[in-house]
Amino acid sequence: MSGSIRDTLEDKLSRFEQLERDMSDPEVLGDGARMSATAREHGGLAKLANKYREFKRLTDEIHDCKEMAEAAEDAEEREMAEVEMEALRGQREEIWEDLLSLTVGGDDSHRTRCVMEVRAGTGGDEAALFARDLYEMYRRYAEHRGWKTEVMDASATEMGGFKEVTLTLEGEGVYRDLQYESGGHRVQRVPETETQGRVHTSAATVAVMPEPEDVEVELKSDDYRVDKFGASGPGGQHVNKTESAIRLTHHETGIVVQCQDEKSQHKNLAKALRVLKARIYEKKREEEAAKQAEQRKGLIGSGDRSQRIRTYNFPQNRLTDHRINLTLYKLDQVIAGDLSPVTDALIEYDRDQLRGDMID
Repeated sequence: MSGSIRDTLEDKLSRFEQLERDMSDPEVLGDGARMSATAREHGGLAKLANKYREFKRLTDEIHDCKEMAEAAEDAEEREMAEVEMEALRGQREEIWEDLLSLTVGGDDSHRTRCVMEVRAGTGGDEAALFARDLYEMYRRYAEHRGWKTEVMDASATEMGGFKEVTLTLEGEGVYRDLQYESGGHRVQRVPETETQGRVHTSAATVAVMPEPEDVEVELKSDDYRVDKFGASGPGGQHVNKTESAIRLTHHETGIVVQCQDEKSQHKNLAKALRVLKARIYEKKREEEAAKQAEQRKGLIGSGDRSQRIRTYNFPQNRLTDHRINLTLYKLDQVIAGDLSPVTDALIEYDRDQLRGDMID
């Protein structure tokens, strides 16, 4: 196994074992919020940690068999040790494939919650309608996968599109699958506003961020500024006379988050804090990724919004993912929520890159 993957697995196992100790710590047990966050992170890492423990156990047994074969005094004893060693290697390779599936996508692949932002790019009203279509595609895909979704904030247009929409998603495999959606999305189609049937090109950007646990990003009230304002609807239409909308500005990073989806100021503040923590965590991830850029060279899923990752050509019913040269002629099915052929191909591509780091 390569050093980088082994180091990642060792770090995750170490974290899992620390969480195990924390869950029996009276101080943690007495703090409901901390205990909940600890248990959730522990559960997210359990499958990977247990698989890696099994991998290490098999590796130790293989080494024992190898030593037995080398020290055997007769051919029969040596043959028995070698047969057992081959059987153990077969089991270990199966575990290795499972570990690949669980680690593909990076250190945060185990996350069961993420924040997604979809923003209209160039193209005016048509770009906003495309942003809405992307949001609906992800929402339907989440339904198919049994994930929970919640809109945190949305800025709608008079034509029913979105200038931007922020949502959270929760469920097993949610971040591992959706992280590859980060980047620029381009659409080619005849807009609803086009009277002469000409194909236009518009764009939207998507950002997918793992949502950290409270214990990972600690925010104090003096770390950010809170601004309260009245929520508004499409075109500036006033829909809420009370100042229930919330805008948060993080002093250290300058990150700004707002939420006006709820009528309750308290609920909007809670939602905005979740998004702010995700953005702060993402910024730290990006800084760390920049330091380790060479290690990830050649892998997809950089998450750079300026990178054009995909084209949706409606006249040809064609979807093209430019990172892996994937072309599917069933765009209608993908837009309807059947995103699995795309996410599966992206994950498998990443797996193939990692598979080169095969075990000894």
